[in-house]
Amino acid sequence: MKQKIPIILAGTTVGIAAIGLMQAGNPANMGICIACFLRDIAGSLGLHQAAVVQYMRPEILGIVIGAFAVALIRREFRPVGGSSAMARFLLGFLAMIGFLVFLGCPLRMTIRLAAGDLNAVVGLVGLAAGVGAGVGFIKNGFSLGRATPRSAVNGYLFPGIFIGLTILFLAGASFIVASEKGPGAMHAPVFLSLAAGLIIGGLAQYSRLCLVGGIRDFLFFRDTYLLTGLGVIFTVALIGNIAVGAFNVGFEAPIAHNDGLWNFLGMALAGLCSTLAGGCPLRQLVASAEGNTDAAVTVMGLLAGAAMAHNWKLAASPAGVPVNGQIAVILGLLIVVGFALATITSKATTQRGVVDERASS
Repeated sequence: MKQKIPIILAGTTVGIAAIGLMQAGNPANMGICIACFLRDIAGSLGLHQAAVVQYMRPEILGIVIGAFAVALIRREFRPVGGSSAMARFLLGFLAMIGFLVFLGCPLRMTIRLAAGDLNAVVGLVGLAAGVGAGVGFIKNGFSLGRATPRSAVNGYLFPGIFIGLTILFLAGASFIVASEKGPGAMHAPVFLSLAAGLIIGGLAQYSRLCLVGGIRDFLFFRDTYLLTGLGVIFTVALIGNIAVGAFNVGFEAPIAHNDGLWNFLGMALAGLCSTLAGGCPLRQLVASAEGNTDAAVTVMGLLAGAAMAHNWKLAASPAGVPVNGQIAVILGLLIVVGFALATITSKATTQRGVVDERASS
């Protein structure tokens, strides 16, 4: 239990922050969603033109800066990279499509569960299925390769970009747009959101919080450390939702749809991609802030996926999942499964070649 104190502290803080931010103005049945908030940031920078989901979310800025600061303090800022950049970008891109078909990342899924949203139960089953498939591929030899040390300047680029965006946002830069209606117009006061992000980012770095990682580690090693974080977030958010009168059991919930098949498949795609890429969107942000340029490439894939999900009419809405989004999820699953199998086959062939060469010599 003593070893789990960091993850319990991080989970408690995230749960409290989610309820508090909803009460302060963030969208209901959401509070904090890394995928949705990255989508809003993409819109605020003009990468998509969906007017109702454009806002430079201070929570995301704070998470990166907070994780960066704590990594420096704890001497865990280690610039590394160079491992399958294109594959990581693609995995991030397709994961975001899955998240936006479900309408939420694993963090929002947990918060939705804690509000009584039964659609999130379907999403959880899909996420677990996707993570399970990813674990199966990894056990059979899938790997994106090992990151190697990079110069310090490479590691500083990602947090530097987010520090710059924070300064420009607070200064009121004219090119940063914001929604006047819809979810993008629902937000807590800027400095409250930024402070919440800073604290969450610091604690996520300290605890290694990762919701996909929790399911992965349990399936892989029966390790419950990261899974405890998911459980604590759910428990704290559940208590908070009941306390503020926001707990309502059913399939009708704010900013959600009740198409079970696509809730399942969207999260299955997202869970598979996240497992192969090495973590959920929150973990990718934190790892990027620690100097991991591979994770930063994955975040760029998430941002691009968010932009294209709206430019290509793939993202779901409370009305349901558009046909384009349904096709994209199926194609995404086929692409990722094909890529994983090809990678495993290629690795096995290479290893056999090395063995044969050694035997002949």
